[in-house]
Amino acid sequence: MTRAQTPSVPAPLPLPEPNSLRVLWRAFGYLRPYWRTTLGAYLALVGINAIALAVPQFIRWIVDRGIGGKDTPLLFGAVAALLALTLVKGALRFLEGRWSETASQNVAYDLRNAMHRKLAALSFSYHDRTETGQILSRAVQDVDRVRFVTGRAFLRLTDGVVLMLGSAAMLIWMNPRLALLALATLPFLAHRAFHMARRLRPLSLAVQQQLAVLTTRLEQNLRGARVVKAFAQEDAEIARFDRANTQWFDLSVRSSRLQAINEPLINFIANLSTVIIIWYGGTLVMQGHLTLGELVSFTTYLAQLAQPVRRLGQIIPALAIASAAGTRIFEILDAQSEVRDAPDALPLPPVQGRVRFENVSFAYFRRHRVLDNITFDARSGQIVALLGMTGSGKSTIINLIPRFYDATEGRITIDDYDLRRVTLNSLRDQIGIVLQETMLFATTIRENIAFGRPAAREEEIIKAARAAQAHDFIIATPNGYATLVGERGITLSGGQRQRVAIARALLKDPRILILDDATSSVDTETEQLIQKALERLMRGRTSFIIAQRLSTLRMADLILVLEKGRIAARGTHEELLRTSGLYAEIYHQQLKRKDER
Repeated sequence: MTRAQTPSVPAPLPLPEPNSLRVLWRAFGYLRPYWRTTLGAYLALVGINAIALAVPQFIRWIVDRGIGGKDTPLLFGAVAALLALTLVKGALRFLEGRWSETASQNVAYDLRNAMHRKLAALSFSYHDRTETGQILSRAVQDVDRVRFVTGRAFLRLTDGVVLMLGSAAMLIWMNPRLALLALATLPFLAHRAFHMARRLRPLSLAVQQQLAVLTTRLEQNLRGARVVKAFAQEDAEIARFDRANTQWFDLSVRSSRLQAINEPLINFIANLSTVIIIWYGGTLVMQGHLTLGELVSFTTYLAQLAQPVRRLGQIIPALAIASAAGTRIFEILDAQSEVRDAPDALPLPPVQGRVRFENVSFAYFRRHRVLDNITFDARSGQIVALLGMTGSGKSTIINLIPRFYDATEGRITIDDYDLRRVTLNSLRDQIGIVLQETMLFATTIRENIAFGRPAAREEEIIKAARAAQAHDFIIATPNGYATLVGERGITLSGGQRQRVAIARALLKDPRILILDDATSSVDTETEQLIQKALERLMRGRTSFIIAQRLSTLRMADLILVLEKGRIAARGTHEELLRTSGLYAEIYHQQLKRKDER
């Protein structure tokens, strides 16, 4: 198979990189609430290293006094003591691993919760330009990499540094000349470890970004499986996924190749010093300048010295990868919502429902202008129908009322309260919405209807379902209101999902009701039943409806005809038929024919 061209990888970054250190420092800040557990892990580490530094001296004593002196009782006693030290070290290692893992898992828990809270708080505009796969990759893989570094990885790094310094000190204390010969390879080992981290960090960031692309492609194919099959695009989608997968594969292979080259090289440098010490130290033993126990102890310290240096070759790249992962996580946590509460925002009191747009304009991302100088006044209890061609701005108007977006210019008020001066929760608590794209959660029908009021009583849920003409089909399902609807409500038909969404909005008993093409997915008979229910339920509420049928227009108190982001005409159905050519054209060419069919 011919590999796709590998995405370009950023140039290696110098280490230590200030931004990388800041990211890691911030990640370690999440350990603060668990400082007792973390401290316990590091105290256990001190005990482990104390035993590790004492054991070679103990071995020297066994070799020189027990074996060399042919003292059998001393040999058996010393071996028993060595076994006891090994058991204590194992117990400390267990506590160290358990406590460090507990603390780091808490870090992952807090990071994922923080990301979820942030994503829930961010405005629609953020989600409009962010791919789902990117978010999933950061919430799962990137968080796990940060978890690993704040737990075992950094603990192993600290362990290695302490053991390396302690072993070096013991070597110098035992034989300075031999120690200097043994330590001569350390600068080469350190250079190789840091060089590896410098190369691996930008490559690992590219791997993570490409994995997010791959996740996005998979998520879109799974969600759009029916569309893919309907258009017979299985082969094309397989090819697209294969290209993304190939790019991820090539980047991963480059990363693995770097690590595969690095580890044997570090082992070779470390073993080279061991060979030299055995040769030179053996010569000193034969000359009588060094005892056999001292040589055994010396080589044991040397092995302990080389082990943490080898570990640096693994841990420093992990730190580099975690730094890249942390950068991606904190990009989400630091994102500023374009729609947020003002510092002096006040709760919106119970409202009557008068909605006023005053010279409102809106542009997506402040570039794509879709509304231009919109002004209208919807009185309390009025039914306002929005009519216009696709892209005329109907959905944008209803998205501005609950502040899914903020107007670029002008202002919107409810009962003379500027929406920017009240809290988002208090505003949205008084608005019921049925969006054009019906979204149900993979849970029971009961929980979907009660989503806006989780504490609602059973009879209230049933009443809302009856009003939305959903009760009959619900009780016909195997488990009634306890029936699971599957992901995105896939087990229900489009009309059934729409009616459950309407029941969800009605149960909330809002002062302002927004129906974005709320009856577009139901048949004529069901639509007529829903319209009768809506006529009763919209009394006393200000209602905004995107009109798709004549029945909606006829019961509206005010119809706004939109064209290219402007209000081209306004009035009742009868008035507009007489005064608006655009309305008459839409009426005769679209709505009337649709109703006749």
